[in-house]
Amino acid sequence: MSTLSKYKILTQAKDSFSKADFKNALEKFAQVLQNYPNSKEAYNGVILSEMAMSGEGGAEALFDYYEILKEDDREQADFIMEEILQNMDGSLEKLSEVFAEPLRDRLELEDGILYQDFKTIIEGGESFKETFENIMFSTRVIITKKEDFIDFLDNLIDHDFAEMALTYLENALSIYPSDELLRKLLKKLAKGNISED
Repeated sequence: MSTLSKYKILTQAKDSFSKADFKNALEKFAQVLQNYPNSKEAYNGVILSEMAMSGEGGAEALFDYYEILKEDDREQADFIMEEILQNMDGSLEKLSEVFAEPLRDRLELEDGILYQDFKTIIEGGESFKETFENIMFSTRVIITKKEDFIDFLDNLIDHDFAEMALTYLENALSIYPSDELLRKLLKKLAKGNISED
């Protein structure tokens, strides 16, 4: 393999990775590595492609980080990425340490309660309205899943927090204007306000 084709294949590999074609990226990086066993870029590319293929979400973020590092200093970027990859066992926990603290730790720092935990309190027999009123000024309800958000809005409407529900709905609909569930909740909210008048 000539030096010219080495760079051409590396470019193809990176292009495939960027398009989420991780299998093709892996094959191309491996092809370069076979002919150039000392190519740190090919070596790092093989590991990142394998990680992405096994469904580890942080692999793509690491790849982007690597590309940014290479713009400043290619050799240093290879070294930094090799260090990161060698100190990882490929687990998502390790990736989250590289990019951010685990979700639960972040949430505790933000002084909030996960909606799942909030629901557990309600399911234990507490009133939604009272529990929500008790916490809404001192902490935040943190929602991480769409179905929890829909359930939360539905509860706000059912328990006379119409204005708050409307604010959340307007924000959500500005992002997802054609979402069926959000539109249903908006209609439910409108019906509730009409019947009160």
